[in-house]
Amino acid sequence: MEDCRLRGGDPFDEVQLPDAVITLKQGVGRLIRDADDRGVLVICDNRLVMRPYGATFLASLAPAPRTRDIARAVRFLAIPSAE
Repeated sequence: MEDCRLRGGDPFDEVQLPDAVITLKQGVGRLIRDADDRGVLVICDNRLVMRPYGATFLASLAPAPRTRDIARAVRFLAIPSAE
């Protein structure tokens, strides 16, 4: 980050944000490994919807249904898988 700052860059936008996005994507990749896997990603950090950079996180994720309704997520998990 210091190198970024010395170059006149923004360490948050150029280092921390990209690193955090990669970490989130890796976590999602551990949840869903193939087409038959099912899961719910719960992010309890309202910065994803309250801060401008939240859109960067959301755009990095694969297309999937999204909700802020916990009951909907629970109903999804209650549906038996096709196994």
